[in-house]
Amino acid sequence: MRMRKKKHTDERINACAGYIYDKNTVGTLENKNFELEIGCGKGDFICETAQKFPGVNFVAVEKISDVAVLAIEKAKSLNIQNVKFLVANAKNLPEFFPEDSVCMIYLNFSDPWHKRYQQNNRLTSPAFLEIYKKFMKPNAEIILKTDNADLFEYSLKTLPANGFEISRKTNDLYNGEIFDLSENVQTEYEKKFVAQNVKICKLTAVLTRIL
Repeated sequence: MRMRKKKHTDERINACAGYIYDKNTVGTLENKNFELEIGCGKGDFICETAQKFPGVNFVAVEKISDVAVLAIEKAKSLNIQNVKFLVANAKNLPEFFPEDSVCMIYLNFSDPWHKRYQQNNRLTSPAFLEIYKKFMKPNAEIILKTDNADLFEYSLKTLPANGFEISRKTNDLYNGEIFDLSENVQTEYEKKFVAQNVKICKLTAVLTRIL
């Protein structure tokens, strides 16, 4: 379902200027070990995670401004000081992050792009993995959660083939011992899926080869 266009989105984002990430932001931060969520939606995950780890610099990326504004306003209302937001397409991330600046990427319930000809749009496609490697630190991690078994199996193949080692994986997060659920922060989609008893897949992949 297409989201209805919101009123005054640009003005609302401008009113939260202190929460916006741009190309100059990196130069103002002492700690350049960013943790990055790509596709932050309405911001439940990134806001709770930032509150849980106040010493970490988080950047949340969302390409749809009408969605991003809700996450930005949420962070501002909670007075969270260690998260900023970038309204951009993930293909353009190297323009905003220098080499060796990102130590963690979260991919939470990304669009699975079901049709075969669309697979290059998947955020774990070889093309996107090469983009991430331009700014990820050695041994940086990607953490993926999804309800889509096909995307999960696809990612289990593309990640090792492109310089990442799968360190942990499960196709049923809430019925296993692979991941500590006390450390798990739920997204908006995840809360809905758990209530519906939909299985959640999760993996952690470590960058072992940059070139």
